[in-house]
Amino acid sequence: MNKPALSAACAAGFAFSVNYTNHAPMLPLLRQTFAISQAQAGALTTAIFLTHALMQIPGGRLADRFGPLRVLTFALAWVALTNAALSFAPGYLSLLALKSLAGLGTGACFAAGARYVVASFRGASLQLAQGLYGGSVFLGAGFVIFAIPQLLGNIGWSGSFLACASVALLVCLLCAFFAPHPIPVTPPPASIGEMLSHPELWLLGVIQMASFGLTIVIGTWITTLLHASLGLNLKTAGLLGSLVLLLGILTRPFGGWLAHRLPLRPLLGSALLLNVAGCLILAVTHSALPTFAAIAILALGCGIPYAGSFNRAAALFPGRAGAAMGLVNMIGILMILAGAPAIGALADSTGSFRTSFLALAVFTLIAAGAVPFLPKQKVTHP
Repeated sequence: MNKPALSAACAAGFAFSVNYTNHAPMLPLLRQTFAISQAQAGALTTAIFLTHALMQIPGGRLADRFGPLRVLTFALAWVALTNAALSFAPGYLSLLALKSLAGLGTGACFAAGARYVVASFRGASLQLAQGLYGGSVFLGAGFVIFAIPQLLGNIGWSGSFLACASVALLVCLLCAFFAPHPIPVTPPPASIGEMLSHPELWLLGVIQMASFGLTIVIGTWITTLLHASLGLNLKTAGLLGSLVLLLGILTRPFGGWLAHRLPLRPLLGSALLLNVAGCLILAVTHSALPTFAAIAILALGCGIPYAGSFNRAAALFPGRAGAAMGLVNMIGILMILAGAPAIGALADSTGSFRTSFLALAVFTLIAAGAVPFLPKQKVTHP
């Protein structure tokens, strides 16, 4: 195991993911400060993930062409710059615009980081390394949901954005001066058209919608849900709500370990059915124990598919591995773009999150129905 490369990849995953969900635990304060609705607050998630999605294929292609470490370093610098600017946003429209600009950096970061892992590892270690990298993304996204409520009382929303920018800048310097460069591998590339028309990549993307996309949508609103439904204060709600993402630091590597040992189709199908169960529990309960059980179930179901899905995409198109993984993630992000504001809008109109989570359960069940259409054969990265 290449420990320096793994450390650099995981540090980068943590740093950029801190900066794309950092607004989520601030939503109650931002709503009060800027006098915005829940739907408008949810649009902040849409803003960053729209540009994050648009950068998946270009970011992956840049990593394929110029090297993932170089792209990762520049993208982290951009993330640090835009989040520093967010701390000085004078109004809601400025927040929305700067979140969109930050997504350009986080999108390139994710694709370049996944490509860096593929370029640095092989065989069984690749599955585990990809799972650990994916876990670091969940760790950053979940950690900030816990940490920001602890900071808000002392440094406010402005200082919180600045603190997150500092994390990205620190890891940018780490990647620039200390991360090992992977050995270049340049298999003959397939055409972009061939990649975009490949049905298996699109099926993997649908699965990404019902795992990563689902957990970000839930992570955006889980603090608000716990605060409203269980009467928890924001600090406690942030601490408990962060588990839906924080547990991914365990479940994504666990999924990588399983992906090297089990057929992919039953692994993915079982994970999505767990997500259906978690959404249904959140839809029908207003008590603490079932809610916390649902959070644990969702953390497991959303984390398991990551390593197997992304390494399979890379194996299908080794010459465009970054772009192929970017396509899968871009499709997955469509869930976030539509889901985050839709959850807020449904909550505004119904006065609760019940209908929202029922809708998420139905969508995830439909996605589980796509799993049997994946080819049976195992694809192994060269």
